[in-house]
Amino acid sequence: MNPRSCIVTREPLEADQMIRFVAAPDGTIVPDIRHNLPGRGCWVTASRSKVEQAVKKRLFNRALKGEFAISATLGAETDAAIERAALGALGMARKAGLVVTGFSKVDHAVRNGSADMVFHAMDAAEDGIRKLRQAATATRELGGPDIPATKVFTSSQMDLALGGHNVIHAAAIDGGATRKLVELTRFLLRYRES
Repeated sequence: MNPRSCIVTREPLEADQMIRFVAAPDGTIVPDIRHNLPGRGCWVTASRSKVEQAVKKRLFNRALKGEFAISATLGAETDAAIERAALGALGMARKAGLVVTGFSKVDHAVRNGSADMVFHAMDAAEDGIRKLRQAATATRELGGPDIPATKVFTSSQMDLALGGHNVIHAAAIDGGATRKLVELTRFLLRYRES
């Protein structure tokens, strides 16, 4: 896809660094996370602060050439949409057999280098996180991959996505569905951090 210009910064960026917004049939502006909704769209840098600037300055109406109902909480709604997409990708990776849960299985996946990304619940105990971080460091120092870890979902969200109970640690194993999961998780983190 060709670079698109952000309606806030006017900078051209690749589509995977931006969020597309479209006008829904009811006259509201909605995020198009997967870039597949019909209709005219406009693009904003994947950053909550940029989305909130676009709302505040009423840039969506100008870019889409009309008067639309723009929610004051569009930044938070976009965050929730990206989060839902990432949780959906986590569930798909589980269905593909590419997610392991539980401390010992995650530790094993980290130590043998098969994990692409480790997920800790936001409410995970620091002790478990520290032990898995040490395992990842040992794997990297022995010539294995550098395995990123994140705390982006709550335990309840991980429970629902993974069909488990009290999921605190999970590891996504290298595979097709895992690539989309890692991509969406990084996209969510970038959106929240900038």
